[in-house]
Amino acid sequence: MMDMEIGSNVYRNTNGTVEIEGIPQVQIELKEPSKAVLVSFALFDANGKMIAKLVDSTLTFNERRAYELDKTPTRLTLMHSESKNVVLQIDVKSPNQVVFSKAGFHSIKGHLLEVSEKEWKIDRQKSSGAMEDVNGGSVKIG
Repeated sequence: MMDMEIGSNVYRNTNGTVEIEGIPQVQIELKEPSKAVLVSFALFDANGKMIAKLVDSTLTFNERRAYELDKTPTRLTLMHSESKNVVLQIDVKSPNQVVFSKAGFHSIKGHLLEVSEKEWKIDRQKSSGAMEDVNGGSVKIG
């Protein structure tokens, strides 16, 4: 179990999965015993086509080499190579807490999810400052 902070929202007791519009799109694990962050993530374009994929914090698919990955044991940042826009940034805040600190990417349905320090927003929904115990389940956005 881990706690996840996504744009000032705190989700307690998660299984590390973030579902976006009903589809698991981000999976975060803290590897024992080091607690290094391992992220699996599927990146889609606005039409729902997969354009990059991370498996255990390794870029396994990167169409047209458009993305670059910067990682340490406690931080992972995926960014667009040309624009330097951050697609996804995950930080380990404590041994059982991760912070989804910044993001800008599309769901498989083509909606843009944006995460900032204060909120997450997708389509017409947004959330900030919420606290939810998901009782060992996944975080659901959108």
